[in-house]
Amino acid sequence: MKRGMIESWLRTLLLQASWNYERLVGVGLAFSSEPLLRDLPGGREGERYRAALSRATQHFNGHPYLMGLAVGALARTEHDAIPTEKMLRLRTALAGPLGSVGDKLIWAGLLPFCSAVALVLAVWVSPAAAVLSFLILYNMVHFALRLWGLPAGWSSGLRVAQRLGAPAIKQGLRVSGPLAALAVGFALPIVAAWLVRHLDGHELIAAGLIMGVGFIFSRWLWPTLGGNRFGLAAVALALILGLL
Repeated sequence: MKRGMIESWLRTLLLQASWNYERLVGVGLAFSSEPLLRDLPGGREGERYRAALSRATQHFNGHPYLMGLAVGALARTEHDAIPTEKMLRLRTALAGPLGSVGDKLIWAGLLPFCSAVALVLAVWVSPAAAVLSFLILYNMVHFALRLWGLPAGWSSGLRVAQRLGAPAIKQGLRVSGPLAALAVGFALPIVAAWLVRHLDGHELIAAGLIMGVGFIFSRWLWPTLGGNRFGLAAVALALILGLL
């Protein structure tokens, strides 16, 4: 195993702590890469170490769970003495795919799927079972990606883009969206029925009207309103009417 790999991996867990609008996760990438750069020729006082760390802090963005690929690959190019122009092109080429693949796989797939499973378990079993199942399901994939990413990036170097075409990643992208949609579609009526279980006839009619108005607004009249804003507005209106 490459010296500094374990410390570098632990640092990737804190990668977003230094997020800022100027460099996004660039400083976090440098912080995570530093243990892998210490044994460059000349050590920490050498010019190559300082130049590599300076390059690593530049603007960069990508999904946090896949950033290990970038950390490992860019550190490897520094050890392989790849020309600076190629390193910078690699940084630019990695940012888009790391973001898009991660967003589709995690935010649009894994997260809603695990949330839907947890909601169903909260209704059918218990809130504790829901929380536990969410943490286990979500973090199984989360940590699997993190554990795979850093050594994969280090072993690939300039060829790191090929890792995003790995069969497991392709299959995950293919099924994550449909699975999330199926899970959410299954969970919604179950949770909705649980939420209205104590309402009488008039209250059920009122809830149905609010849902219908919300659907019309969000679908045709005000597409940018969003479910959260509409829900908050409905709650505020209900409170005002109740006080009156």
